[in-house]
Amino acid sequence: MEKIRSLADLKKIRDENNKGVELRKKGEDADKLVQVKVAMATCGIASGAKETMEFLADSLEKRGVEAVVTQTGCMGYCYAEPTIEVTLPGRDPIVFGNVNVKKADEIIEKYIKGGELVDGIIPVNYETIDSKE
Repeated sequence: MEKIRSLADLKKIRDENNKGVELRKKGEDADKLVQVKVAMATCGIASGAKETMEFLADSLEKRGVEAVVTQTGCMGYCYAEPTIEVTLPGRDPIVFGNVNVKKADEIIEKYIKGGELVDGIIPVNYETIDSKE
């Protein structure tokens, strides 16, 4: 464990712990919040998913959007990395491909805040077992 040498060190530790607590609180009511999952497999990271995820987390917070931004593994869309899955409360998830920082900004402004669909949606190419009954 790191030694605390100043008040700034102590505040840094407090802030890091508060972020974890806040994430757990949001996780309990995730269905009521915007959920963003960023594919962070090797292909996604190599394509810029880390920068996209950091931008999304920072921008949603700065814009006052109640959201949970998490990372996930491969979504199977390597050709379209970085990919993100966005779920608005009460709606089906939508997967967006080729999401760089500029595209992420557009998704926040138009889709998340305004409900308007934007280019870059990867169509659903599967059915669940339940939907076939």
